[in-house]
This record gives sequence, C-alpha cells and structure tokens, in this order.
Amino acid sequence: MIEIKNLKKIYSDGKIETHVLRGITMSIKKGEFVAIMGKSGAGKSTLLYQMSLLDHPTSGSIVISGVDTERLDTNARSMFRLKKFGYVFQDYALLPELTAIENISLPLMMLGHSLKNAKEISRESIKQMGLSNRENSLPGELSGGEQQRISVARAIAHNPEILFADEPTASLDTHASQVVIDIFRELNKKGQTIVMITHELEYGKQADRIITLSDGEVVP
Repeated sequence: MIEIKNLKKIYSDGKIETHVLRGITMSIKKGEFVAIMGKSGAGKSTLLYQMSLLDHPTSGSIVISGVDTERLDTNARSMFRLKKFGYVFQDYALLPELTAIENISLPLMMLGHSLKNAKEISRESIKQMGLSNRENSLPGELSGGEQQRISVARAIAHNPEILFADEPTASLDTHASQVVIDIFRELNKKGQTIVMITHELEYGKQADRIITLSDGEVVP
C-alpha cells in the first residue's frame, strides 16, 4: 500500500543544512499495523509527515495505492489526503468550540455528506469508541483519553485506507493509552492499515511490525 524509495528530507536556513531523513526505503502492506520507533530526533514524525502528505520530501518517491504522490498538484494532493487518510495526533486536534459529534461531522461534510448523513455516520463512529453518552460534550468537558477516542472516531468515520497516528498515547495515562491501542488493534483486525509513531516500546510491540529509525535511517 505504501512504497517509499530513497526518501530524503533536508531542512535549510540558508547557511546550515540539517539532514533529517537520509535515503529511507521501506514498504507497508495493506492491512498492516506498523509502529515506527526510535529515539527523539531520529526522524519519526518527519517520516510520518512525508508519507501522510502533510509535507513534501526533498527527494525520493512515495507511492500510495499505486499513485506517485509527488506528481499530484496541490488540490489533488489535498483531496487524496482527505479521502484516503485518517489522522490521530498527540494533542487530539479537536476544535474546542465544537461538540464531539460536530468535530467528527465537519470533515465528512467537507467530503460532500449532508449534515444529517454526517451526523449519522459520526454517531456510529462514536458508538464504536464506547462514547455514545459524550457525543454532545465539548472537548474541554472530556478527559484526555476521551478526547483521543473522539479523535480516533473522527479519523475513521470516512473509512480511510490508512490511519496515521503520531504519538497517540504520549499525553495519556497508562489505562487510557492501552484503551487507544486496543481500539487500534480491533480496527486492524477488521482490515484497517495503521502507521503509528511511538517512543513507547510496550505499545510498539503490540503492532504487527516495528520499523526502527536512527539518525534518519532505517536500522535492523
């Protein structure tokens, strides 16, 4: 599903170049649950941002579902992300002025769903997370674990081909973290492809496979 070849990312301030990714080649199969691990500064989040099309690499290729993503123009790239990917972030990224169900409905409406249909889909997604009684709560009224589960509900509501998660347990306590990982495992059993960045080995081990980065390179 994801084929990456000789991927490089270099940041430059005009004087100093920082090589964050140094020619990464890797692949992820459809239906895999992959954890990307490594020490701070290894390039984990940078790699995720490249493969999830939130940033452009300096060089190399990223082919997803047979599409060479670097050949997409800006609009096509945005629609590709919106339709095919779901995102879960460390800080939840929920809009504070919208209720849980409204946070999930918004991207569905951007995909063309009516408000009624978007809310029906959102309600079912919230039910999957075991939070039906919290659908009308604002993010500030939810615990960290509940906010992250709403974030997962939003990410999967449109049945994305790939779910990207960037340190989804970093802001949670042990119990809430395991709840989120258990949800990922259940989604994966149903065929969801998941790519998760984590620095916590206990959660990385629960994925199908661990890819380890060090200094911007994949290591055995």
